[in-house]
Amino acid sequence: MYNTVINNKKWKRMEKRMTEEKKDLQLEISVTNILREFGVPAHLNGYVYLRKGIIYLVKDMGMARSITKGLYYDLAKDCDSTVNKIERSIRNAIEVAWERGNEDTFDKYFGYSQRNGRNRPCNSEFMVQIADYIRLNQMATMTA
Repeated sequence: MYNTVINNKKWKRMEKRMTEEKKDLQLEISVTNILREFGVPAHLNGYVYLRKGIIYLVKDMGMARSITKGLYYDLAKDCDSTVNKIERSIRNAIEVAWERGNEDTFDKYFGYSQRNGRNRPCNSEFMVQIADYIRLNQMATMTA
């Protein structure tokens, strides 16, 4: 009897961990698909930093208030880089997508694109907008 209780507890913990891992994988896939839709080239370091940064923001939108001192710092620590390199790589990836990517996607997520004569979105605007879009979709899925 006692062994069964312990095994049930272990099973529930393992099941919960597997559910969390599945959610994390789904989130990574969602972010990756959106970055591809924008036309961010996967070979750029900024692509990896954008993906990780957006995932951090989806999990904790409070980080949106301190992108430079919070999010970039965490990314630099995780990726064994510097805050300046993280910021510059992300800016470059967004710029490449803005210049060569899908204008309709920028219209869809931001309401503007190069066609409207606007400048590219800044790093924080780009990441927060995508993170917010994903969070809203997750909430809509949960309530449906």
